[in-house]
Amino acid sequence: DGSFAVTASMDSMAKVWDVASGRCVRTLEGHQNWVHRAAFSPDGAMIVTASEDDTAKLWSADSGECLRTFMGHRHGVCSATFSP
Repeated sequence: DGSFAVTASMDSMAKVWDVASGRCVRTLEGHQNWVHRAAFSPDGAMIVTASEDDTAKLWSADSGECLRTFMGHRHGVCSATFSP
């Protein structure tokens, strides 16, 4: 619904922001290197992140819990997205 935004950072974290207030409502911690990309799932329930630590992670948008780590790349993961 556009009420939240997610950002990716060189500090190894992604953050979820309340668009109306500008307040950080959740910090996604668990990557060991830069987070290049972060994106909400089409239904807004999950977030996927791509990192220089050679992994992508799946997160609960509500709790910020890491649900799964996708491993197998030999170099940093530059992008990740959900299917439509």
